[in-house]
Amino acid sequence: MICRNFNHDRHLFSGRARLFALFVCIFLLPAVLLGCAASDASGEISVQGTDSAAFEEFCDKLFASEISANTINLHFTLSDPESYGITDAPVTLGSVSRTASKENDAKLENLLTVLDSFDEASLNTSQRLSLEVLTDYFQTELSASDFYLYNEFLNPSSGIQAQLPILYEEYRFYSEEDVKNYLELLPLTKTYFEQIAAFEKEKAKAGLFMSDEICDSVIEQCASFGENPETHYLILSFNNKVDSVPGLSDEQRAAYKAQNAAVVQDSVFPAYDALAEALTELKGSGKNDKGLCYFADGRDYYEYLVYYNTGCSDEIGHIQTMIGNQRLRDLTEAAALIAEEPDLWETCDSVSLDETDAVTTLNYLKTQMRKQFPEAPEAEFTVSYIDECMEDYLAPAFYITAPIDNYDSNSIYINAQTDSTTMRYFTTLAHEGFPGHLYQTIMSYESGLSPVRSLLNYPGYVEGWATYVEMLSYQYAGLAENAASLLALNQSALLSLYASTDIGIHYDGWSLSDTIKFWSDYGISDVDAVSEIYTYIISEPANYLKYYVGYLQFLNLKDMAKEKYGSNYSDIAFHQALLDIGPAPFDLIEKYLDMYYKPED
Repeated sequence: MICRNFNHDRHLFSGRARLFALFVCIFLLPAVLLGCAASDASGEISVQGTDSAAFEEFCDKLFASEISANTINLHFTLSDPESYGITDAPVTLGSVSRTASKENDAKLENLLTVLDSFDEASLNTSQRLSLEVLTDYFQTELSASDFYLYNEFLNPSSGIQAQLPILYEEYRFYSEEDVKNYLELLPLTKTYFEQIAAFEKEKAKAGLFMSDEICDSVIEQCASFGENPETHYLILSFNNKVDSVPGLSDEQRAAYKAQNAAVVQDSVFPAYDALAEALTELKGSGKNDKGLCYFADGRDYYEYLVYYNTGCSDEIGHIQTMIGNQRLRDLTEAAALIAEEPDLWETCDSVSLDETDAVTTLNYLKTQMRKQFPEAPEAEFTVSYIDECMEDYLAPAFYITAPIDNYDSNSIYINAQTDSTTMRYFTTLAHEGFPGHLYQTIMSYESGLSPVRSLLNYPGYVEGWATYVEMLSYQYAGLAENAASLLALNQSALLSLYASTDIGIHYDGWSLSDTIKFWSDYGISDVDAVSEIYTYIISEPANYLKYYVGYLQFLNLKDMAKEKYGSNYSDIAFHQALLDIGPAPFDLIEKYLDMYYKPED
């Protein structure tokens, strides 16, 4: 999901009025909607037996069924679907409707019944973990069944209207069949957006529509999407990709290019225009421009979002306390460093790195991380710039996950507005690349996770890991130890402010004035910047928590591991265990850590 860059920087202890916001994150595919595809008319997936072999069969069938239900997910998850027994999958973007949601709930209940039937004693460690992770995920999704209209597909930063074009641009052509599927997929944008518009009308009727300010932002995105139609990036990127497809004649390439240009201009652009028109008609129907807790079931929905996004089962009050306690520790430690070295902030404030390209920086990070992280398999990656028309809405950098059967299809996008000489550029690439998202993704694939695990989205693990390694990366930049430590502490404290604000707005009901007061207590009095933060958090509830609470969970696991393993503890063994376990709720990671932790020889 994409977090907006507020394009400011801020040290909590400096007297400056600039402000920094979290702005790096993985570009995730839309979650697979379980229930969009079925193995039979009832939606049930059946297997014979309850032992290890039966469980493996169940997982394989579930994976093949669900990944085929959405062409985007299928294509980005598998480069060679046929090797997984998937042939003749329909070309579809899925569907958004109350009927589909109810069918989804029924299928989840059926799947939970099947999972409950397996004999855990007959399963190996990896299978037991998969069983518990699947059970947790399905139960979590079922717990949200009453919140259908609380969902939002059109958030300004992470909404489908922002994500889909990037996924189209990044859609790889391994063969001519991929080109044909892509050209069949693009026209479906109109129907898909019509379903989303109908969903938004339902939300409006129920008093759950977005605020006018957020609506205006989405309308502006949609309305400006078709600018420069002849040189639009969906046309230029297609032309470049189709030129590299093997076996095509010049005449075929030209025909496909003409077909794509026509579809983009005649189908995709009008789909965005129609969505903008539908939202314009609905503007003004929003009843709440504050946090979720001001809706009838908003607090309950927020509790679901917090667990879904963080993987932390603690009560929200305890999470807020945990965040505040970490902030106090960070600020206290930072104050001690400044007391020891009074000019340290000035040193940090003047930090400027040599200007290097992103690939050079990523390769440098790969070498610097070796003392703390297991070595990764060789994997190629590309670095590209975000198209200019999307720069104001997308993050300074993001990573698109590689297919589970092709580690070499890694893509990182950079926002050209990002200054490559700043520490933020350096730590952003650590977050997205090494030892962040790219590294975590290929290492989890390398560990042999069951393909069915790729269906599940655990943002707290994924973004928590990337935030955790981002903090470590300050030590890789060649700075003096105290300067690197102070910058990391400052970053952690800043993220804690966003996390506390998220809970304050959506669970405790903070108003804008409450939020301004909270930030001013920490010396940040830029009202316009705090107002922008307030608006962003209104539109992206629980988003900041997946970064910061996930990060805190990894810190807690490390403390636990150090205490438990003593002289047998090593960072490499600890990180290897986390990567082998893979994305999961943190209760399960803690439960299984001892089974995966292997001390170094």
